Amino acid sequence: MPSKNKFGFEPLETKSVTPRQRSVGPMGAAVRETAESLTEATEAKVEQRRQNAADAREYRAAVEDGLVLRKVKLDQVHTDELPRDRIDLEKVAEADEMEELKSSIRTRGQKEPVELYRGADGRLQLKKGWRRLTALRQLLSETGDEESFGAIVARVDEGEEEHLSRYLDMVEENVVREDLTFAEMAQVAITASEDERVEQSDPEDLVLRLYGNLHKQKRSNIRAFVTLLRYFEGALKWPKEISRNLGVAAARGVRNDLTVVPSFYERLRLAASVEEQNDILGELTKVGQGGAGPTTARKRPAPSARQKFEFHVGKTKITARVGECRIRSKLDYASLPKKQLERAIHAFEQVLKEEEDGPRVYEL
Repeated sequence: MPSKNKFGFEPLETKSVTPRQRSVGPMGAAVRETAESLTEATEAKVEQRRQNAADAREYRAAVEDGLVLRKVKLDQVHTDELPRDRIDLEKVAEADEMEELKSSIRTRGQKEPVELYRGADGRLQLKKGWRRLTALRQLLSETGDEESFGAIVARVDEGEEEHLSRYLDMVEENVVREDLTFAEMAQVAITASEDERVEQSDPEDLVLRLYGNLHKQKRSNIRAFVTLLRYFEGALKWPKEISRNLGVAAARGVRNDLTVVPSFYERLRLAASVEEQNDILGELTKVGQGGAGPTTARKRPAPSARQKFEFHVGKTKITARVGECRIRSKLDYASLPKKQLERAIHAFEQVLKEEEDGPRVYEL
């Protein structure tokens, strides 16, 4: 038994002491619940903001890559910056296949989106889907139904890319078609070579870039048609009607003897039918082979149509090759007076003869 202390109290037994139970009152419970709720809400909002930011970044990236489908008004879509790879688009627009496409869109709507890109001037330009765009424009014109046919479903590429890549995208979609002719594929290469935004200016070199996935023999055939279209530009009225074999053989005739080009050019220009055109090209195939061509009596080694060199004079780019000297600059030559151009060409020819005749004085 423990002794009492000086105050007369005995020490307390700790086992006999009951701890005081302190319960939270209604007000405290409410405050605690409110604090916990606010903490959870704040964490949820922070996580939601993070997710929203991530979603926004992904959406912007998808928009720039052209992965998001949009509805674009037809009058906002332009086709003047990237030429189509179809010769005689008016006939394509009036063909039976166009009526079939219009019937499908009228019944089921546009199922396959077109592809657009943002041009240098900020306008939307067509990359892929010329037939779909044309069908919708015709339907809108015929029906006046703005709600059904006034807009086109499209992927819009907002990013910046090499202009040649847009030619590649267009070709990638259309080259697999069985009815795309060698003449049409060659025309794309020629058009791209004349585009100031494309660095390469040789259409035959561009064939490899544009049609690199095709078999080597097909690329060779396209280059043959490039030769035909370049030397007889404006004279061939029905290039799509030239068969592969005829075109390749006729291009070989051109390369065998370039001196025949002027006479054949005039004959082709005056051709009144597809049959007459192809008969003339048939004669061209015999040039350099002892046939009935105008100058086939004298054979000469075939010049290399690909041999060339390029240089710059100021901001003007010069491309020289067999039978051709191309001058490219930002100057609008069509706006110059004819007499001025004639004097310039005359001076050019005089300079070429300078080595034979000695130095001359030129007046421009």
